Amino acid sequence: MASGILFVCHANLCRSPMAEFIARGMLGREWAGERIPTSSAGTHALPGYRMHPHAATVTAGLGADPTTFRSRTLRPEALAEAGLVLAATRRERAACVSLVPAAMHRAFTLRQFGRLAATACGAGPASLGRDPGGPLAAAVSAVRRARGQLQPVSPEEDDLADPVGQPLPVFQRCASEIEAALAPVVKLIAAYG
Repeated sequence: MASGILFVCHANLCRSPMAEFIARGMLGREWAGERIPTSSAGTHALPGYRMHPHAATVTAGLGADPTTFRSRTLRPEALAEAGLVLAATRRERAACVSLVPAAMHRAFTLRQFGRLAATACGAGPASLGRDPGGPLAAAVSAVRRARGQLQPVSPEEDDLADPVGQPLPVFQRCASEIEAALAPVVKLIAAYG
């Protein structure tokens, strides 16, 4: 059975590792249910590299310890095992689906899934039900149902800009965007917990 959230970006040095650590912290604070594993990988990552220094500074500032993090190359097995795949951009989502077509219905961009999760949360408790796959599977199902309730946005609004090569404040802004997208996701998972 698929489980856990896999975050995907290009090199697995900035956006996806920050998202991995931010999600882990938010899930730990907001939800007392069974632990949902979080991990990350990069479509073009070279394995074994430390997190970008600015990303590590931001992550440490949020109370996490990024010192043991090492980059990982996206592998089909990770996609097959993930209950939810959240990519930084539409391009990386497409790469995930190309690698493992069966992941299509549980692969989204982070921002897209956040918008859909907010809509699903707004549907109210009557729409919430148990899923034999657990709270994460239920949240993914609810988001898929919510897809038809939202007006389309411009495609660029689904992408999370890569902060690499930018100063620390740009990384901090990226982390804030990640937190904002994850807030309704954590709320939705907790509603099914």
